[in-house]
Amino acid sequence: MIETFRAYFVHMFTATGAVFAMLAMLAAVDSQWSLMFLWLVVALIVDGVDGPMARKYDVKTKAPIIDGVLLDLIIDYLTYVFIPAFALFNSGLLPGWTGWIAIIVITFASVLYFADTRMKTADASFSGFPGCWNMVAVVVFAIRPDFWVILGLVFVLSVTMFLRLKFVHPVRTQRWRAITLPMALAWVALATMAAWADFAQPMLVTWGLIITSVYLLCAGCVQQVLYRERL
Repeated sequence: MIETFRAYFVHMFTATGAVFAMLAMLAAVDSQWSLMFLWLVVALIVDGVDGPMARKYDVKTKAPIIDGVLLDLIIDYLTYVFIPAFALFNSGLLPGWTGWIAIIVITFASVLYFADTRMKTADASFSGFPGCWNMVAVVVFAIRPDFWVILGLVFVLSVTMFLRLKFVHPVRTQRWRAITLPMALAWVALATMAAWADFAQPMLVTWGLIITSVYLLCAGCVQQVLYRERL
């Protein structure tokens, strides 16, 4: 009985991500970008914790009525894709037609990727860019590059979703996890600091975000080259 309750509690914990997504969306509608990103960071933390909990309490066996994978994907699409795309569109960082192009490309490519049965690799990494537009958006808000740079980044990352390129999972990819997990935790802390400062963060925080983001984006591809991995 206790094991069943624990398993269903994990599902309920995962479901809180939908609540945080709604809170983030309400903040985004009011153009409260810092608050929006803080809620998205909370949702990201939930997403990072619920996976190990689900495996520990064997939710597939002990709580089979709810499909944890589907639940996670629904929430991830909201917090990783939909809300960040709206933020990029409505923030003024992508003026005029560029904003329309960005949200169409991001939402269209991401929903196809989320439904791709090949998105996970044998070592629990991702095959193709895993649609983490929430992380991309935080860095964009912190750096505020030219809109052409943002648009180019959107196109490049959208294309890589469908290429056989490896992107590490911060928790589940075992190779280099001793580096990757601290990098991911540092990224969360830096993103929180940037959002808390209303993106008027110190330069040290900005460079920290850039360095950790580049590592998380490129580590999997470097592993492919060094170890000659095929996905």
